[in-house]
Amino acid sequence: MTTEYKGLLTDWQIRQMVEQHKMLDPYISRIARHNDQGMPIISYGSSSFGYDIRVGTTFQIFTSPLDKQGVIDPKNFDRKLLRTVEVDPYEACFIPPHSFSLARSMESFRMPRNVTGIAIGKSTYARANIICNITPLEAGWEGILTIEIHNTTALPAKVYACEGICQILFFAGDQPDVSYADRGGKYQGQTGITLPKV
Repeated sequence: MTTEYKGLLTDWQIRQMVEQHKMLDPYISRIARHNDQGMPIISYGSSSFGYDIRVGTTFQIFTSPLDKQGVIDPKNFDRKLLRTVEVDPYEACFIPPHSFSLARSMESFRMPRNVTGIAIGKSTYARANIICNITPLEAGWEGILTIEIHNTTALPAKVYACEGICQILFFAGDQPDVSYADRGGKYQGQTGITLPKV
């Protein structure tokens, strides 16, 4: 069963989709601006027309080979170009200048077959030239999001674990003939950071 809503979903519509379809878990019904110790954080949680998700504690950071040889090939990605870094909650991961990291969302998703999500960056990071890239959460897709975080600056950049990283906007429409699940999408059911697949 899917919703009869059409267009960009509001906070109460998103909440209903969470209750009826478990579209997002965990779900925080308000914007959280402080951690458990009362310290300010980059916000996450429900907003008027979207939901701000958090980045986890594991980062896979791109490390350029010393000899500058090699190629970034999305069809045959070399895992040796990434090093894994674990940080404590609310601590920072440093992303090198002009480099990127892969990370994962703390939230999991179960998209109804007539709802698609689009991710956009949070202004706190965007104003520091730290760009987040996430492909659409297609209708019928389930899993944990893999997040690409790009440091566009010439200096190391901090990204804070367990804090807000980007906002998801949810759009409802008519049911498609074929959902992501129906066609057996290659990223269906991913549980952590997932490298490119073909």
